[in-house]
Amino acid sequence: SDYYAITFLQTQHAVAATPAQAAALALEAGLDVELPSVACYGPALVSAVRDGLVATGLVDRAAARVLRQKCDLGLLDPDWSAAAGANGAVLDLDPPEHRALARRLAEESVVLLANQDAVLPLRPGARVAVTGPLADDPLAFFGCYSMPRHLGDRYPEAAVGPASATVLAALRAELPDAEISYAAGCAVRDQDRSGFAHAAAHAREADVVVAVLGDEAGLFGRGTSGEGCDVADLRLPGVQEDLLRVLAGSGTPVVLVLVTGRPYAIGPVAGQLGAVVQAFFPGEEGGGAIAGVLSGRVVPSGRLPVEVPVSAGAQPSSYLRSRLAGRHPGSSVDPAPLFAFGHGLSYTTFAYSGLVIEREQIATDGTAVISARVRNTGDRAGAEVVQLYLSDPVAQVVRPARWLAGFARVALELGQERRVTFRLHADRTAFTGRAGTRIVEPGEIGVAIGGASDRLPLRGSFVVTGPERAVGAQRVLDTPAEIS
Repeated sequence: SDYYAITFLQTQHAVAATPAQAAALALEAGLDVELPSVACYGPALVSAVRDGLVATGLVDRAAARVLRQKCDLGLLDPDWSAAAGANGAVLDLDPPEHRALARRLAEESVVLLANQDAVLPLRPGARVAVTGPLADDPLAFFGCYSMPRHLGDRYPEAAVGPASATVLAALRAELPDAEISYAAGCAVRDQDRSGFAHAAAHAREADVVVAVLGDEAGLFGRGTSGEGCDVADLRLPGVQEDLLRVLAGSGTPVVLVLVTGRPYAIGPVAGQLGAVVQAFFPGEEGGGAIAGVLSGRVVPSGRLPVEVPVSAGAQPSSYLRSRLAGRHPGSSVDPAPLFAFGHGLSYTTFAYSGLVIEREQIATDGTAVISARVRNTGDRAGAEVVQLYLSDPVAQVVRPARWLAGFARVALELGQERRVTFRLHADRTAFTGRAGTRIVEPGEIGVAIGGASDRLPLRGSFVVTGPERAVGAQRVLDTPAEIS
């Protein structure tokens, strides 16, 4: 259970009147450990046992399970040490193989949202004005539960994280022949605009501006993103949007790099930007990954796991909309996002063809085999994320207009074509019906394949036949894909 959960039985949920009663409820329910500190499982629990409110057998059960787990983990072995590995060697928490994996994850997760007039990749000898509060911040890429962000304020000596190059440093390494200047412009959160003029001057003297904006991760109000750091709208924090407008007004093309924990609404200024790159806290190799995308060393292949809204007042919404939740005459508001779920551009192009649905009908416990071809039609090698969506034209309850049912990252050399085959179990069409039971319902299922939820050139359908079938926790939850 989470922090303070036992105390919350009294203070938040009001199902216990005292810490002793809260301890009794939690222990009986099987909660063996109290976190983060002792409030109910200390003297209050001792008193409850002495008063007969808690059976000693429950205390014995919890203690035995905790001790057994410590034994299984070796924590009670005479030679155990928190600072040593299994063979007694000093633990390396950032070995080269982990670093290489972090680099791959970061590079594959960066999303190129927009690229007007091919502003990106940057030219090797360009004059680049780098600005923004996160451009030279080595902690910009870490979320609120990373050690520096989580405990750095209280334990600075213990919060030294792995080495991480900033976007500015990484970009200078990527483009050694470029002329790169830097001005922060503003901070992440405060209202100080005194740095705008300096940043604008750098922008006017450059061929291109790279503005690195976004979040400062923290907890419970100590940041702009993270646990307990909620917002009332989706504007960029502080005066960052104002800085972006100043930069866009300089006459120099602006590449916006967003390093954030949530999708921010940039609709009011999006049309004035040369390019937009999104990175969601990419970790210790984030600076190099972003710089690699900007330089062109990395061909971007990330796709949005959420929508990016147009306006700051838009509700954070899922792409899993019913038809009525889309654009329709009954509302004057267009809910369409600025960038849709699954969206992401590349430095090359891809074309889809050859949709094949092997059988027109499958049983309610059967499998549909669905395939399509994807070709690299551009002038660079790259990777496309082929996405399979389903729809349910007529159902007993309201269903989303479409939902993601499978995907595959497909690496393609220049001119190469590959076929992606999805094996889709009927369980992937399941939903909670009118009776409150999750079911597979017979009927037509629509199929669409493409590169984003709003870019689906291949469409077809199959029919699920047979009796309605109830499914439970053991239902199939994935869609295997084969690339040939």
